[in-house]
Amino acid sequence: MIALKRYFTALTIMLAVCLAATQAQAAVGISDKAALQAAMQQHIDRNLVEGAYLYLDTASGTVRPLYPQKAHPMILKMGDYYVLCSDFRDENNVDVNIDFYLARGDDDYVVFHALVDDRALLREWIRAGKAVRLQ
Repeated sequence: MIALKRYFTALTIMLAVCLAATQAQAAVGISDKAALQAAMQQHIDRNLVEGAYLYLDTASGTVRPLYPQKAHPMILKMGDYYVLCSDFRDENNVDVNIDFYLARGDDDYVVFHALVDDRALLREWIRAGKAVRLQ
């Protein structure tokens, strides 16, 4: 049931991305945007344990189960890499944001890093023009 829900969520996201911009407006094509969103969603789905994305909080030494809620349609580009984000909730129903960093692999996009609830560096990159929002 969870896999089916994730599948429909991914399809909804891809449709929203396709409707949000035309090929002429996008520096990255619609099909690549959809592939990026799908890669993030597949990464999340493949790493769920009993419906939770497990996060090792190195500061506290605990594992926090985070539950997927909603993917954001915004995509940032950083040179050859991309950043996509998704909303999660912890067991106390507190919202937690995860930024997923992706690169193009041989045949598709690959998540190579996930940063949980820490936007400071990404905000700095945006201010410095190192990360730009795709149209």
